[in-house]
Amino acid sequence: MPPETPGRSQWAAALRPGNAGVVYALVLIVAVLTLLTAQLGRPSYLSPTNVINVLDQSSLIAILAVFTTVVLISGNFDLSVASVAAFSAATVLSLVAPLGLPAAMAIALGAGLVCGSVNGLIVQLVGINAFIVTLGTMTAVRGLVLILTDGRTITAEDPDAQRSLIALQAGYWTVPHVLAVLGAAAVLAGVVLLARRSGRAGVVAVIAGVVAVALSPVLGFELRLSKPTYYLIVIAGVTWAVLRYTVIGRRLYAVGANAEAARLSGINVNRYKIGAFVLNGLGSGFVGVLFAAKLLAINPTGLQGTELTVLAAAILGGTSLFGGLGSVLKSVVGALILFTLDNGFNVVNLGANYQGVIVGTVVVVAAAIYTVAGRQRQVRRVREPKPRPTLRQEALR
Repeated sequence: MPPETPGRSQWAAALRPGNAGVVYALVLIVAVLTLLTAQLGRPSYLSPTNVINVLDQSSLIAILAVFTTVVLISGNFDLSVASVAAFSAATVLSLVAPLGLPAAMAIALGAGLVCGSVNGLIVQLVGINAFIVTLGTMTAVRGLVLILTDGRTITAEDPDAQRSLIALQAGYWTVPHVLAVLGAAAVLAGVVLLARRSGRAGVVAVIAGVVAVALSPVLGFELRLSKPTYYLIVIAGVTWAVLRYTVIGRRLYAVGANAEAARLSGINVNRYKIGAFVLNGLGSGFVGVLFAAKLLAINPTGLQGTELTVLAAAILGGTSLFGGLGSVLKSVVGALILFTLDNGFNVVNLGANYQGVIVGTVVVVAAAIYTVAGRQRQVRRVREPKPRPTLRQEALR
C-alpha cells in the first residue's frame, strides 16, 4: 500500500468519531427532528426561520462557551461566568441613561474584566483550587447583582437608552450572494494550502471556490442572521485561529497539558493562566451587555444556572476538564446541540418532564464517548512500535 500523505492523514484523523463525533451528533439530531416534523405534519425543522431562531437563541451561550473553553484548555475552571454576565448587564442598564451606551458599555466590560482578573490572581498567586475560588466569586458577584438591583428588576426606561441598546443586538444583517463569499474564501484557503505545498487539497479548494463564485449570480443565495450570531462567528473564528495558528495558542495548550513542563521550557505559566481568566471575564461582560440589550431588563436571578449550560456545551465539544485539550468550534457545536434539542422538543411538543432527562443523558453519553476515545488513543500510542532510525540518523549519532 502507498504511504499515507500527511494532509490525508490529518483529514482522516479530523473526521474520526472521536474527533468529529459532536458534528455527527448534531447532523443526526437535526435529521431525526426533520423526519419527526415531516411525520407529524409540522413545518419543516430546517426552515430558514427556524434555523435562524436556533442560531440566535444559542449565540450568547455559545460565546460564553468559547471563552470558557479557553479557561478549560489552560487547565483551570470557572463557575462565575453567569454571575459576571448578570453583573455586567445590571451595570450597563444602571448607567446607560446618565452616561450613554459607549461609556456604560465600557464600564460593564471593565467590571467583567476585573472579575476575571480577581479569579486569575487568586487561583494562580494564592494557589487556591479554581473550582473553590470561582464558586466563591460566583456567589459574591451574584450578591453584587442583588445589591445593584436592590432586589428588584431594573430596566432601561429612557427611550434614547432603549434605542441604543436595541440597536446593539436587534435586527438582522443580510449577506447577499453567500456562494460568492464562500467561494472567495475557498480560493484564498486554496492559495494558502498551495503555498504550504498541500497540492491536491489546494487545487480542490481553488476549483471549488471558482465554481461557487461562477454559480453565485445564477443561484443568488443570501445569508440573513441576527447580530449576536455574527458576533459569535467573529469571536469563535478569531479565537480558533489564535489557538490553532499562533505561538500564544500553542503555549496555552502546553500550559494546560503539563504546567511544570511548560514552566521548565521557559513559558510564563501564570501569565497564560491568568490571561485566560481575564479573557473569560471580558467575554462574560460582553455577553451580559448583549443580554441586557436583548431584554432591556435584569433581575437578581438573571442568567442563574447558565454556567452549567455553558460547561455542558464545552463538554459536548470534547473539551477536557483537566486541561490541554479542547476546541472552541466544537464547543460552539455543543451549544448548538443543546439548543437544537430544546427547540426540537418544543416543535414536536415533547413534555418538559422528559426534556431534562434526555439532555442530561446526551451530555453523559458524549463525555463517556470522548473519555473512551481518549483512552483508546493512549493505548494505541503505547502499543505502536517506534520507527527504526534511518542509516543517516544512525551515522549522525
